[in-house]
Formats: sequence, C-alpha cells, structure tokens
Amino acid sequence: MRAAAPWRRGLYFVTPDRTDTAVLLLLAEQALAGGASLLQYRNKSADGTTRHAQASALQALALRAEVPLIINDDVRLAAAVGAAGVHLGRDDGDIASVRAMLGAAAIIGASCYASIDAARRAASGGASYVAFGAVFPSGTKPAAARAPLELFRQAGDLGLPRVAIGGINIDNAGIVVAAGADLIAVVSAVADAPEPRTMAARLSALFDSNGPTA
Repeated sequence: MRAAAPWRRGLYFVTPDRTDTAVLLLLAEQALAGGASLLQYRNKSADGTTRHAQASALQALALRAEVPLIINDDVRLAAAVGAAGVHLGRDDGDIASVRAMLGAAAIIGASCYASIDAARRAASGGASYVAFGAVFPSGTKPAAARAPLELFRQAGDLGLPRVAIGGINIDNAGIVVAAGADLIAVVSAVADAPEPRTMAARLSALFDSNGPTA
C-alpha cells in the first residue's frame, strides 16, 4: 500500500512564462490563495539566472503556503532551490536516477501523454504521480496528442494520483474531475483570468472531497 501523497486533490497551478518575477509571484500567490494544491514552475524562455531567481522566490512562497513546489524538467534546478520535486517528460531522465539525486521523499511526476503503458512504466519506476494530456486542445502545446478521458479510469489501479493537463478551463474541468482526475493542471485558465484567485477557487471547488490523494 502506497503512503498518502503529501498534497491534496485539487488544482495544480503551472506558472506561465513571465520575465517579470514580481508578476509571476503575484500570480502564484493568487493561485495558492485560491486553494491550489500543487505549484509547478515552468519557464521555457528565461535564462538560467532568471530561472534560478524565480524558482527560489517561488520555493519561499510555496513553503509559506505549505504547498509543494515542483520544477518542470530541470532536476538540477529542483535540487538547487530545495523544491519538493520535479516533473519529467519523456526525455528528461529516468525516474530511478532522478530519485537518487533528489532523495526518497522527492515528488517525481511523469508525463504519460496518451499512453496507459507509459503510466504503468512510470508507476513501476517509482513515480509519485502520472499525468495525461492534452485532454483538450491546448494553447501551450497545440501539437500535443489528445489523451482520452478513459485513461483516468484505466489508471485507477496504479495507486498513484492522476493529473490531467491540456486545455482545461472552468467550462470543461468538471468533466475531467468526473472522469477520475485527482488534480487538474492549468496555466492560462488561472493566469489569464481577470481575477486569478477567484478562478483558482472555482477550479479547486470542483473537488467534492479534499482528502489526500492515493
């Protein structure tokens, strides 16, 4: 039996590319105030110095909010700022090696795209959660393969939290939660909302039970 995950079912806020660290922190702060359960730092366009500064600032914010900070793709950055863990794509290293670097308690998420077999391999390899997407057409990754909602039912026996990502917004998120997603990962649905905190709260409220994930 796997131990309960160190976060709760709900909203997984992924930061947008922002060069202005103050703006980035404000968005993250509002998402957390709205009830986000996990926070991920993802910035594909910034240089290394900016990324380190932003990740360090977000880690301080996450610690105050008692919400885990996950770093997208960059294991070394996660280790450098003391983040709770890292999210890995298919080309970002194997889970066992990453866990050896970050420690047994690290949260290691795995992108499984539209593949239940990839999710099973990730679970066997020691992943902390599996992510499927894009569940809907995504502005962040417009060329991403669509992940059918049936994957969340199929992954139910893995004993891991199931994360949905890709094109999720307040109009379609309820369908994903009903399909079995334990967390819904969003970028623009919160970051581009007129009132990010209010939108984060609305998305978080879609989860009837806010107990620990698998």
